[in-house]
Amino acid sequence: MLVHVKGVLDADELREARAALQRAPWGDGKVTAGAQSALAKNNLQLPEDHELTALLQTLVLGALKRSPHFFTAALPKHIFPPLFNRYGGAHNAFGNHVDNAVRIHRATGQRIRTDVSCTLFLADPDDYEGGELVVEDTFGTQRVKLPAGDLVLYPSSSVHRVEPVTRGARVASFFWIESLVRRDEQRRLLYEMDLALLALRERHGETEEAVRLTGTYHNLLRMWADT
Repeated sequence: MLVHVKGVLDADELREARAALQRAPWGDGKVTAGAQSALAKNNLQLPEDHELTALLQTLVLGALKRSPHFFTAALPKHIFPPLFNRYGGAHNAFGNHVDNAVRIHRATGQRIRTDVSCTLFLADPDDYEGGELVVEDTFGTQRVKLPAGDLVLYPSSSVHRVEPVTRGARVASFFWIESLVRRDEQRRLLYEMDLALLALRERHGETEEAVRLTGTYHNLLRMWADT
């Protein structure tokens, strides 16, 4: 499934992130690409071990923790520390590719299975032309270009690309999640059930039916979760 999560970063956090990224020592984005991805990748990236990266990772991870929509869609077990990239000028696109199945965090050596891929947009859509994230999967081909501060998540098994940026610069954070629930179709069922439960509670309160359905949700999660 592909899910749009609105307002992950608020206005103050966006200003802080953009101010930090104005000082960014951008390097070649191929440094984190696999063999196949490197052939298609042409962008710039903030070095993983830079102090600005650590500052921005803290900012993004803090915002994710307070987003219930992100949690219910991703059911995160482990989050690969967010990275930051820039598309524009001569470094302006990333062709069709599939993300590596396992990412290794350089500093800790931790291995994270990539179940869910995420892009958090840091530039406003009016700041650049092109740069759409195009995701191809069982849900069809989706073209994604979101307001700054919004996030999209989608299966890491999807073929996806970033279209060429023809004006301005597309700046974003990207990262991967090892989910408590490995299979996308199971996560989708839990996500849809959770949203329906929230709507039922808002409309009718904590009814007996809502309690029973909540029990079903948690029993399915108990059955499918890998902790």
